[in-house]
Amino acid sequence: MVRSVKIGDISFGDNHPFVLIAGPCVIESKEGAFKIAQTLQKITKKLKIPFIFKASYDKANRTSIHSFRGPGIVEGLKILAEIKDKLNIPILSDVHCRHDIELAAEVLDIIQIPAFLCRQTDLIVAAAKAGKIVNVKKGQFLAPWDIKGVIKKMEEAGNRRLLLTERGVSFGYNNLVSDFRSLEIMRKTGYPVIFDSTHSVQQPGGLGHASGGNSEYIPLLSRCAVAAGVDGIFLETHPNPSKSLSDGPNMLPLSQLETLLKTLIAIDRIVKKI
Repeated sequence: MVRSVKIGDISFGDNHPFVLIAGPCVIESKEGAFKIAQTLQKITKKLKIPFIFKASYDKANRTSIHSFRGPGIVEGLKILAEIKDKLNIPILSDVHCRHDIELAAEVLDIIQIPAFLCRQTDLIVAAAKAGKIVNVKKGQFLAPWDIKGVIKKMEEAGNRRLLLTERGVSFGYNNLVSDFRSLEIMRKTGYPVIFDSTHSVQQPGGLGHASGGNSEYIPLLSRCAVAAGVDGIFLETHPNPSKSLSDGPNMLPLSQLETLLKTLIAIDRIVKKI
């Protein structure tokens, strides 16, 4: 049985309907972030899907030193706080440094540990001690059973409000592949499991100066994950991915989201018998 991890009236796990974690890769502007959040809120309210808004205030792990990183922690958290308060929606963002956690925890409802940092003990322990829900992305270099080490760090830090996210595993150079057995293996730990359907189609560093991706496979992988009984879907979306400042090749066009979600709802109801 997968335990229930709750935030307000939203519940992950325990056979609840899947939760959608969605938003742009990075905050490009205050106006843009608000517009995307409002559109997502409108769609998810219409479809009655639990929704958490995601956007990064600082992308610290870009391929190039010249890549756009976002507005930074101070301005970025200010924007996220306004979205949270004005739209009344929970907020998730990622942290890359343990020294940022205290400030980030004042705004974020869910602290996310990036895949590349999932073995950084000090970062995980600091996030756990902040008392928030922590979403840990399983590194591309880890087997699904290796996530037990991360769980142990969280639990010994006194926090069992944990989500685990699968985002594909390294497969040769500049490529990722999704092994859907991973979802079931990680769910056997007793914690809710999220599937990141956009970073799973990423090609890290595939463009040389930036990451590439195969966004046309996002719907397919999303359907597979929901059919496997996943507790949440994480995806990045943008009104015009080709014009986005980060991860455009592996983002879903916002105009395609509602159609995809309708299909995912139907699959989820069959699998979970709800």
